[in-house]
Amino acid sequence: MLALDVQNVSKKYPNFEIKDVSFQLEKGYIMGFIGANGAGKTTTIKSILNMIQIDSGQVHVFGKNIVEHEIQLKQEIGCAFGDIDFYTRSKVKTLTQITKKFYPNWNDDTYYHYLKRFKLDENKKIAELSTGMKVKYSLALALSHGAKLLILDEPTSGLDPVSRDDLLDIFQELIMGGEISILFSTHITSDLEKCADYITFIENGRIIASSEKDDFMASYRLLSGSEGQMQEVKDKLISYKINSFGFTGLIHTEDFDSSSDLMVTTPSLEEIMIYFAKKEDVYV
Repeated sequence: MLALDVQNVSKKYPNFEIKDVSFQLEKGYIMGFIGANGAGKTTTIKSILNMIQIDSGQVHVFGKNIVEHEIQLKQEIGCAFGDIDFYTRSKVKTLTQITKKFYPNWNDDTYYHYLKRFKLDENKKIAELSTGMKVKYSLALALSHGAKLLILDEPTSGLDPVSRDDLLDIFQELIMGGEISILFSTHITSDLEKCADYITFIENGRIIASSEKDDFMASYRLLSGSEGQMQEVKDKLISYKINSFGFTGLIHTEDFDSSSDLMVTTPSLEEIMIYFAKKEDVYV
């Protein structure tokens, strides 16, 4: 069963648009949602959550249209955002008491389990929490009302490496039962290389690819060679950089001749994003 099914979603603003955005997330998996700042990640997430009115397309969560069943489905969706601002003068327990009233399925035992797991003190004021603790608190709230789809927008942004690694371990623990699914938007692509099962890549408001992580990374090659050698493949390169040794460029694997004497490696997610950002037009 699909946890999330985004079908041809479009939304146009005066200076930006997402167009025909489509991808699917199966239950029990983590999908990394990547793209440069301004590529359309947040607009897509707001569309999924029905926080903005889309121009066309549909979003289904667990087989139901989010527009038609918004109140019901939002009981099953949990969100955590890296830049969320709580009312800082309140204590954690005060905000929790307010939040739990909105969720009929709220479970105090689950909430206190995650408070202990995340080492959160509910008597602390929000202002006393670190960035990482605020994200963990958001996650504790989401999990305490039985959310089965977690939508995380830059949850690890601004965290130190130890805190980020701890969160990634938590995400992987959550999906082990096969009931919880995670859409994880981030520009810290090394995090996704550790935990994601699938990658969806958006650039300039359009989906470039959406597939299993290993298949996605294997579909590109990073080439290096002399400037003279570059002429042999220049027309097929997505983009390239000239350096003191010659050039380095990104190419679709299907466009690369394996008999070539160019140096070839499999690029990281970050390198794929960087080279796409360097080109003026994207051709899929």
